[in-house]
Amino acid sequence: MDTATIWEWVGYLASVVVAISLMMSNIKKLRWWNLIGAALFVAYGLAIGALPVALVNFFIVLIDAFYLVKLYQVSKVKLDKES
Repeated sequence: MDTATIWEWVGYLASVVVAISLMMSNIKKLRWWNLIGAALFVAYGLAIGALPVALVNFFIVLIDAFYLVKLYQVSKVKLDKES
């Protein structure tokens, strides 16, 4: 299997992961799956020389990471209040 074919499959995998993320009702799971899909798209975009694809998905990775940190901070505060 040549390198171009491998990266094509990474692009397909990224698409599937992002599609799966959009089916999640749990926001934490949605953010995690979307972050993974966007990270795969960053790698794919860089590998095929599509900088716009890589940049927009890198921005999505940052957004997902930001909201995951916020979600886990809220969860920690709730747990601390219950203790």
